[in-house]
Amino acid sequence: MENLSNLDYSSYLKGWIRTVPNWPQQGVMFRDITPLLQNPKTFRMLIDIYVHRYMTEKVDLVAGLDARGFIIGSVLAYELNVGFVPIRKKGKLPFTTVEEEYELEYGNATVEMHTDACKPGDRVILIDDLVATGGTMMAGYKLLKRMGADVLEAAAIIELPELGGGQLVRDGGLDLFTVCSYKGH
Repeated sequence: MENLSNLDYSSYLKGWIRTVPNWPQQGVMFRDITPLLQNPKTFRMLIDIYVHRYMTEKVDLVAGLDARGFIIGSVLAYELNVGFVPIRKKGKLPFTTVEEEYELEYGNATVEMHTDACKPGDRVILIDDLVATGGTMMAGYKLLKRMGADVLEAAAIIELPELGGGQLVRDGGLDLFTVCSYKGH
């Protein structure tokens, strides 16, 4: 049986994240969380980190950013016994939406959420797999704030500090919790 008593969870989970060079374009080092999610032990460990962080907080909703934020966000919402809000790429939601445009490290995009996804005063955790330039996270934050939600914290598996997104989020007034970080991008 593996001894987990002295385990560095961040390093252990980081070891399950695959780096794919030059994807989706030349010069980008894509951090692929698929291997981490495929292993039941590492997936549970990841979710448990978030559950233990938020289980004593009064949380009403978990909002997940399209698309990998849906995976961890919906499981976290289930474990915390709260609702889940998808924040999707433009044109993917069937009801009345509000939208926010933002910049990526390799282009522009727009995210949206339903106008009835949250109500004023809802206490929300905003989650995604990775914070690079911070554009997606800040767009989600702005949408939730526009609807009157109280965003308690943003969370991600990975931060790429050299791209400045984590600092952008923090400077934007939103606390950010990440499990691991990578030098370079």
